[in-house]
Amino acid sequence: MGVTAKDFFEYVDAFMDYRKTVYEISEQTIKSNRTDLKLFEEFIEHSQHDVINGPSAMDFQYYLKKDRKNSGRSINRKIFALRSYSHFIKLQDVPHSEDLPFYDVLKIRQGYQNRPDALTHKQLKLIFNAIDRNTCLGIRDYAIYALMYLTGLRVGEIFELNMDSIDIKNKELHVLGKGSKRRKLHLSDELFLVISEYLAVRKYFYNSDKTKALFVSKKGNRLAIRTMEDNFKKLVRKAGLNVRFNVTCHTLRHTFASHLNDKDVEMLVIQSLMGHATSRSTEPYIHPSYEKMKEAMERLPGVIFMNRLIKEGGLNLRFQGRYRKESRLA
Repeated sequence: MGVTAKDFFEYVDAFMDYRKTVYEISEQTIKSNRTDLKLFEEFIEHSQHDVINGPSAMDFQYYLKKDRKNSGRSINRKIFALRSYSHFIKLQDVPHSEDLPFYDVLKIRQGYQNRPDALTHKQLKLIFNAIDRNTCLGIRDYAIYALMYLTGLRVGEIFELNMDSIDIKNKELHVLGKGSKRRKLHLSDELFLVISEYLAVRKYFYNSDKTKALFVSKKGNRLAIRTMEDNFKKLVRKAGLNVRFNVTCHTLRHTFASHLNDKDVEMLVIQSLMGHATSRSTEPYIHPSYEKMKEAMERLPGVIFMNRLIKEGGLNLRFQGRYRKESRLA
């Protein structure tokens, strides 16, 4: 037994309003939740399930994995959204809502298939040098991507920044992160100068005096996440990076954590800076650079011992003589 499809999707708008008003969930999270619920509704309609129950929930997982090729992490997020929604309609006393299966669906224990990739200092320099800082748009974009790299902000967190997010006097940035969690970040002297340069030209953006958003579009609106991502893709192409992985705005966040780790910053500090609730979320980000691994390999006792023997002449190294293949012809 379960909830009829008609009854299940009747409370979506009320759910969004409840989360936004009571829990002060960010607009980005609300948008993401709505997208996940809409996807499930389209699946239920297309697969002709009349009731939301265990089989329909498992079919949805199969669909996400086999047809949409979603990662375990992405599937878990969608199930969690459905779990929160099912709890809401249970409180609404929807008939049979206590039989909804989303609390019984097992979480997919799947980590990152590949460790997050990070850029080198040289690659970062190529990207930032590709920005034309002789224009207002270039100054704005430089400030955005500098914030992403020097503070590890998510693109959604950049989107949420307002003018009052910056404490000029104390050189601090107040960030609204995932789950409406707030954190305070220090602005280095370098970053403070970059932000100050942008603030000096922000007034030239159309309708900038009518919006509280920190970063403004050419049309005077809050700069969209999609625009930030598209502009960054253009910069990567312009910089001519030759890398084996896809470089996105989120790569700057990976790079932030990786470079801090290379500087031997404690993981708890990195966790706090990134706004993670647990260290488990931070661990995939803080893999060492190739240079760090190379340095570690050179420190192995065996390597040090062999190098000393070679230098002292204790090993007589020579190449094997030329291989001569004997003729098998009689």
